[in-house]
Amino acid sequence: MSLFRADPRTQEARPDGRKRLPPGQRLTDGWPVLHYGSIPRVDLAEWRLQIFGLVEHEVTLTWDEFKALPQTSSHNDIHCVTTWSKFDNDWEGVSFQEIFKLVQPKPEAKYVVFHSYGGYTTNVPLDEIQDEQNMLAHTHNGEPLTLEHGWPLRSLVPNLYLWKSAKWIRGIEFVSQDRPGFWEMYGYHMHGDPWKEERYG
Repeated sequence: MSLFRADPRTQEARPDGRKRLPPGQRLTDGWPVLHYGSIPRVDLAEWRLQIFGLVEHEVTLTWDEFKALPQTSSHNDIHCVTTWSKFDNDWEGVSFQEIFKLVQPKPEAKYVVFHSYGGYTTNVPLDEIQDEQNMLAHTHNGEPLTLEHGWPLRSLVPNLYLWKSAKWIRGIEFVSQDRPGFWEMYGYHMHGDPWKEERYG
């Protein structure tokens, strides 16, 4: 039985007029596990989220402090650069809008760099993550994230290929210049729009 299947939802249009399934993608019911390196083992008692760089207020949050922030939910589709897409995901977490309120990015901040346990990094334009559906997510379809999918916390930027939604988040750095992350240094696109097939630079 194939992992991928035909589905009438692939022909639906998004509110912005683009097809729900980006070009070159195939729909899957599963959630393939893809990452570089080993899965980090994180003790929540020691977990910290550092938000720093070009902000008015740098902060370091414990897990309890992060969970005490206003929580939100988001329903969307995700798209991997390896050509699979998964529709109708429900997420819970803290929106980036709440993070912006907390740290107040400086005017010269134009990009963020996500830092993960294990050393992974990736870059996203600041204006890209301000969409209300984007968040730091801890829950997927009503269950805590699994280790393989980023527990305890991952970024979620579903309008970009999924490598931009970094797993095992430990830091968010606000910067003025676009700076390549791990996969970008190996030739992946600096932006990563699935509808433009921005897979490689």
